[in-house]
Amino acid sequence: CFSNAGQLCVSIERVYVHEAVWDRFVPAFVRATRALRVGAAMGWGADMGPLISPEHLAKVAAHVSDAVAKGATVLTGGRALPELSPTAYAPTLLTGVTEDMDLHAAETFGPVACLYRVSGDEEAVRLANASPYGLNASVWTADRHAGAELAGRIRAGTVNVNEGYAAAWGSTAAPMGGMGASGLGRRHGVEGIVKYTQSQTVAVQHLAPLHAPPGADGERWASGMAAWLRLARHLPRLDR
Repeated sequence: CFSNAGQLCVSIERVYVHEAVWDRFVPAFVRATRALRVGAAMGWGADMGPLISPEHLAKVAAHVSDAVAKGATVLTGGRALPELSPTAYAPTLLTGVTEDMDLHAAETFGPVACLYRVSGDEEAVRLANASPYGLNASVWTADRHAGAELAGRIRAGTVNVNEGYAAAWGSTAAPMGGMGASGLGRRHGVEGIVKYTQSQTVAVQHLAPLHAPPGADGERWASGMAAWLRLARHLPRLDR
């Protein structure tokens, strides 16, 4: 959620938590988020840096303010950190985010994540897919086999199991891209190479032409061609 201050196209912004682990997960997640060190230095003394510009800081702050004004609860963060950097914003977690809030469906592209309590896998998949976007998602589980099956049901171009984004992002032999409003095309993999090529088709006609030969009746020729096509559907395909 907070890599590069959330300024990644694949950053996680919505987190669906099973009700069986909600009471354990949420407090632990809040503690871990509060422990993140924010700074603008280039060294190892900070866990997260500032946002790219004052304009983007204003957008992130506006999304959070809109959610709070409409009833969302800030669990941690939710404010700018001008004492650290002119564009720093605290790592932020919220609950109670509803569909009428900008945070719910619009991309905030900042260090902000919303937590949603769900009753099980079916509700989690339904809510995850209830979006026009579909770039990246992740599934976290102790059962990796079940996690991979669940990942296949999420409508996103990449879905990682027990990792936020690096597993798919770092697999350069695998295609990566979006579904829905998250774009067309792929990078990486065979699909990523092919999009930079130009394909050409050279076709050589064999046997009878499509048009009627000289002196032939056009209607009878068309009827004969139609009969041949119906028959050809049942013949073995010969490719070379």
